[in-house]
Amino acid sequence: MAHGFFLTDDPWLLLPSAEGGTVQERSLRTALLEAHEFGDLVVEVPTQRPAVFRQVLLPALVDALGRPADEREWMRWFSAGRWTPEQRLKLTDYLDAHRELFDLFSPVRPFGQVAGLRNAKGETKSAGLIVATAATGNNVPLFASRTEGDSFSLTPAQAAHWLVHTQCWDTAAIKTGAVGDPKAKAGKTTGNPTSPLGQMGVTLLVGRTLFETLLLNIPVGAAPTSADLPQWRRREPADPRSAGTAQWQERAPEGLLDLWTWQSRRIRLFPEETDEGLRVTRVLVAAGDRMPHTPETEPHTMWRVEPTGGRSPGRSKAGAAPPRRPLRLQPGKAAWRGLDALLAPERQSRDAGEKTSGFATSKLLDQAGALAPELGEAYPLRVELSGVSYGNQSAVIDDVMFDALPLPLAALDADSDVRSALLEVAEQAEQLATAVNHLSADLRRALGTEPIPWDKGQRPGELVLHALDPLVRRLLIGIRGVEDLERIEAGQLAWEQLAWRRSWEVADRLLQAVPIGAFVGRSVSQEGKPERTHRVSLAEASFLKRRAEILHRAAAARRNGTLPDSE
Repeated sequence: MAHGFFLTDDPWLLLPSAEGGTVQERSLRTALLEAHEFGDLVVEVPTQRPAVFRQVLLPALVDALGRPADEREWMRWFSAGRWTPEQRLKLTDYLDAHRELFDLFSPVRPFGQVAGLRNAKGETKSAGLIVATAATGNNVPLFASRTEGDSFSLTPAQAAHWLVHTQCWDTAAIKTGAVGDPKAKAGKTTGNPTSPLGQMGVTLLVGRTLFETLLLNIPVGAAPTSADLPQWRRREPADPRSAGTAQWQERAPEGLLDLWTWQSRRIRLFPEETDEGLRVTRVLVAAGDRMPHTPETEPHTMWRVEPTGGRSPGRSKAGAAPPRRPLRLQPGKAAWRGLDALLAPERQSRDAGEKTSGFATSKLLDQAGALAPELGEAYPLRVELSGVSYGNQSAVIDDVMFDALPLPLAALDADSDVRSALLEVAEQAEQLATAVNHLSADLRRALGTEPIPWDKGQRPGELVLHALDPLVRRLLIGIRGVEDLERIEAGQLAWEQLAWRRSWEVADRLLQAVPIGAFVGRSVSQEGKPERTHRVSLAEASFLKRRAEILHRAAAARRNGTLPDSE
């Protein structure tokens, strides 16, 4: 029995109204044509959002309308707030012409899959294999509510989301050896890298409406070449009785559309009619195309830039752009703690040579910074950062990382006072955490024990960063649209006042927990060094001195009597 689910016309995208109304499932056609009426895309897990944007929304839009040729044309599109009648007609014609290519269960060209994909024994696996939060094989999430033995069924809408998620974030675990894949051995394929987004920290720009979000994530540039096609227009129809298209290759993307819709896996969904309706209960996941490296045209990642000086063999020659590697997110680290990378000008980093900060922001953030005068300094830009931490040879998912930051556009200007202020605030927070860690180490020495190793256990500095997190986010919102240096300084002073108290609250808890015996102190002598005494009073005095040096505005205000001299 033939099944059909057309992403163009069947509802599968959860979207609220732009005013924040009830969330409803919409089709791709409705989402694109009426993008100005909708707010943020609602997903089951945060990593699904960039997958849906890159694998479906953005490439369909760009393939239909092209990209703005330059920033001036981009701004004309953006200022309209919605698609023009001509653009709506192009989108409608495109979706009509390619409707059959968006059928999730087509027997000939299923969307994002390979028709007829099978292994030699005709076996399939539970649909939970493509669900990152499900327990399958060695991938067992800590708080999973299901086990591998449970039956797993997905609605067509859920299957579409997890399909594109797998193409973007799949693990490097062993894959099924598909019939027609000459590189498969003993029914398996090994050596698979993680899917492309798993090798980077993804920075997705978010605006006030879906329309704005779409445009914010389209880099300006020339029209795509004839070879740069989205995956649904790249593959030839396949005989569903064969699996010849299971073969994969290692190659570089042909362009942006190819990159966005990269088929890192060969997948086949198996739908069936159940008492609850059409459901996907079984799947096959085989090896897919491999990129030799992430191309510099990738618009959704920040970069680690190696200095040009002191090159080792294999690095770029003199005069060439510094080699770059995608910057990955660190588990448990708030996004604002990486502001030095997020705000590192992409264009200037190419010419920075040895003076580079070591980072470059994403192409899209750099573009938004260049458009700041037209967008307005008060524009409520939000940056969503997502990533996956893999474990056990990248064969399992250890952690899914997500954070969202309100980012003042002025901060993207390398010479702005806002940028300098935010970088100083982030550095102060890190220094306060270090100061509390030093206090903890000194108190432990006064007790006759060793400090907590930097790579083991939870050090108290993390409590400081947790306490400061809402303060930094409040500052990011409050400084938006502020250009006057005096107001920026006032904001920094207010931040330091609050940070002064919050850091002391953590330090005071450490001091209160110290037993009386530690107040006497302990003298330690090391060979070749003078004897040193560790006691509580010295540890506290050292912390207070460090705090005053770090929060110099608040300390100066207290010395001048403009603020009360209290902890």
